[in-house]
Amino acid sequence: MLESCRNAQERWGGVHQLIDRWLQEREELSAAYASLRDHLDGATREALQEFCSILVDYCSAGHFEVYEQLVREARAFNDQRGLDLAAQIYPRIEALTDMLLTFNDQCERGECHDSPSLELDFARVGELLQERFELEDCLIEVLHNAHKQVAATA
Repeated sequence: MLESCRNAQERWGGVHQLIDRWLQEREELSAAYASLRDHLDGATREALQEFCSILVDYCSAGHFEVYEQLVREARAFNDQRGLDLAAQIYPRIEALTDMLLTFNDQCERGECHDSPSLELDFARVGELLQERFELEDCLIEVLHNAHKQVAATA
């Protein structure tokens, strides 16, 4: 997961300060996930809550900052392909976010720490994050490449 984060940052780093910061937050989330996963059997409630805090911050930045910016850019460049892709991808990203936030809510209520299914639930969180990262990468790549080409010919 960390390698894909680094690859995304190499491809799109510098495109936009907001995306750069968000990709850095993604790397931080991935590192926090990997660290907690490797020590899940001894994880404290505080460690789970810290991970969830990073998770919620990342999801919020995506929804309330990055996605809006990408759609604004697509509109500014009259990028119908990008807008169509966003309309196709956003519902799945929202569904993934809802599932991730459900995990967060369980942890906030103290239900995940003592759960016998914590390992399975946490593994599922990793799968959801991986899918979300792939969808986000697709959206960024299509919008960035289209806008880069339009800007170069302008």
